[in-house]
Amino acid sequence: MPYYARKHQLTGSLIYHLINRGNRREPIFNRNEDYFHFIKLLKNYSARFNFKLYHWVLMPNHYHLLLEIPEPELISKCMAGLNRSYTHYYHKSYLTAGFLWQGRFKLQPIQKQNYLLACGRYIERNPVRAKMAQDADDYPYSSARFYCLGEGDGLTIEDPAFMEFGSVVIERRLAYRKFLSNFESEEESLFRNFEKPLGSREFVRRLINEGGRFVPKRKGRPVERIVV
Repeated sequence: MPYYARKHQLTGSLIYHLINRGNRREPIFNRNEDYFHFIKLLKNYSARFNFKLYHWVLMPNHYHLLLEIPEPELISKCMAGLNRSYTHYYHKSYLTAGFLWQGRFKLQPIQKQNYLLACGRYIERNPVRAKMAQDADDYPYSSARFYCLGEGDGLTIEDPAFMEFGSVVIERRLAYRKFLSNFESEEESLFRNFEKPLGSREFVRRLINEGGRFVPKRKGRPVERIVV
């Protein structure tokens, strides 16, 4: 078991890895103001639904969030409101109409003690894989700069395992930066299979025993269209 995998008591809250893409994979962020507005919305919704956002990245045509929400049954309401609010802003800003998102957001329940940091690394490495940045902390719209450079963004909540990277903050930042560059492709493939819980048998059994409480039911997907 990797050093960042520690045993914690299961609680009512749950970690979710969430993603949504632009309709037909088209851009949803075109300028700095768009990124800033989405970050502002994330701050508002994190306060409203009391979730902790540990890792995140905003890419030109999609986003990833890794959050812990104390009332998992509210995740659908939270994400629907977030996406709807940004859609309203986008259409007002660009004088467009129609579906902005590819479909319903995707989510993956994550076991905190085994996969939180690894999933965070997968998320923060998105700009590197897309060849938009040489290092994860070069990219301005993610939580990587919070951990590597100590840049406060008013949004990121420190990953509980970050303290284990060193005894002093400078040591932790350097170690975390190295952590981001040390990965295996097999590990990253774990976080591409959305809507399937990722964790131990005990963790998955817990979700099943909760009668689907932690995994929202899928809704019908509207026909994709864009009206400009």
